[in-house]
Amino acid sequence: MELLTERLRLRAFEPADQLANIAMNLQSEVMRWLGGPRSADKTLAETEYNNRTLGEFGYGKVAVERRADGAFLGVCGLSIEDWYPDDLEIGWRLLPIHWGQGYATEAAKAWIAHAFSTLNSARVISISDVPNQRSIAVMERLGMKLDHTGELEIDGDRFEAVVYVLGNKDLA
Repeated sequence: MELLTERLRLRAFEPADQLANIAMNLQSEVMRWLGGPRSADKTLAETEYNNRTLGEFGYGKVAVERRADGAFLGVCGLSIEDWYPDDLEIGWRLLPIHWGQGYATEAAKAWIAHAFSTLNSARVISISDVPNQRSIAVMERLGMKLDHTGELEIDGDRFEAVVYVLGNKDLA
């Protein structure tokens, strides 16, 4: 399964993506709001899991490839997070050289459309640390609205988060 946009191909991870994905997940700048850099082993386990959920359920956080040249740009997709097990969550991370070019918004729009049209989701959420203004700006460009703030925890680390939501009916 893959999703296509004007500029992007959203698809399962391939072996050729792994080095770029591992390098991205080791960058402090990229992983600042995502719990810090991830090891190669954790990155590989994450990509295996996401490829499996893509095949089994029709969603996952997958590779973002630029169609014009096949370049690996980052990751975007849907997941179910422990904090909100009844909702699909849209998330993304891109290599910094691709920030500010609209790729995160374009990829997330395709996944949101898939969530509503194919997966029959009533709503999609997105979660971010409170100070992560770049991600909050993407959420707002997607038409998402602030639903609530709260304190969440990952591996014993607590952080203040915002939860944005977009309902299927909001697109009408």
